[in-house]
Amino acid sequence: MERSIFELWGHGKSPEELYSSLKNYPVEKMVPFLHSDSTYKIKIHTFNKTLTQEEKVKRIDALEFLPFEGKVNLKKPQHIFSILEDYGLDPNCIPENPHNIYFGRWIADGQRELIESYSVKKRHFIGNTSMDAGLSFIMANHGKVKENDIVFDPFVGTGKASRKNQKWRGPDENIRANLRQYGLEKYYLDVLVSDASKPSWRKGTCFDAIITDPPYGIRESTRRTGSQKEVPKGIEKCPESHVPVSLSYHLSDMFFDLLNFAAETLVLGGRLVYWLPVYTPEYSEEMVPWHPCLKLISNCEQKLSSHTSRRLITMEKVKIFENRDQYSHLLSDRFLPYQGHNSFREKYFSGVTKRIAKEEKSSQE
Repeated sequence: MERSIFELWGHGKSPEELYSSLKNYPVEKMVPFLHSDSTYKIKIHTFNKTLTQEEKVKRIDALEFLPFEGKVNLKKPQHIFSILEDYGLDPNCIPENPHNIYFGRWIADGQRELIESYSVKKRHFIGNTSMDAGLSFIMANHGKVKENDIVFDPFVGTGKASRKNQKWRGPDENIRANLRQYGLEKYYLDVLVSDASKPSWRKGTCFDAIITDPPYGIRESTRRTGSQKEVPKGIEKCPESHVPVSLSYHLSDMFFDLLNFAAETLVLGGRLVYWLPVYTPEYSEEMVPWHPCLKLISNCEQKLSSHTSRRLITMEKVKIFENRDQYSHLLSDRFLPYQGHNSFREKYFSGVTKRIAKEEKSSQE
């Protein structure tokens, strides 16, 4: 979600470059906001680093060459100007100096207050892997969700009537109750318990967007129904009390099933948005799942630790699904590299990550 919109007046990779850029900005564009009858204030925004008050004041004083003629008003200024410093995305490796510095006039703020309104901390019912509100909004934006769209989540998590020790969850412990809490119950269609590896949807089902966060095998297990026998027993021949065998569901199989499902059930132009867990020392672009009916739109990283992350993958349906497309990914050069994700859980829980991080820390000391 957008934090704010600014009119850019200057940019540089160092303070000197920023000041040079500002001196080249047309004065006639500055004057309407700097005249003697106006009030203003200057704010400092840093990303991935915290500055002391003394450091902030020093940066503001360095802008004295700008033709400010108005009065400073910290409470209700007519105009707000901002210095924005970008220190990258890695919280484990914060540089001494910013990668980029920007200066501009504030225009408007986004709707980030919604993140607090929909905070997980205030939610009636949450699970082990309930998605952060801010990330949920970003996923919806990537999916280009608009009014009257039908959106599906095949791994809805706390929305399903899951069972533990033969005791069903309470009547208010579900996704409908959460939507009711936010006054959004009218948008709820339905929820069903099924196996994502065996879609139960009839042909012709069309979703405008599929937005999901599949289990990685960390907090939630990756299992599917199946049979140890070569010829599975038909479910119609099983007694009502039959409990199907639970088998391992490799991440590579899970994500390719997801892509096939999206290619078959999305409307043309519809989007698939999902999180892909990766072990960063081994990650490459070739490990992102591919499908002939889906075009990769964006691939964004969220750091989880020094050696693990997850990537928000956004794909758009650009081709009508045909039966031959179902297994075409097996012929892709990306299939074999992607199978490396099957061991993500083992690498996540192994001591390898901790050992490497400890060695790197020791080498920096």
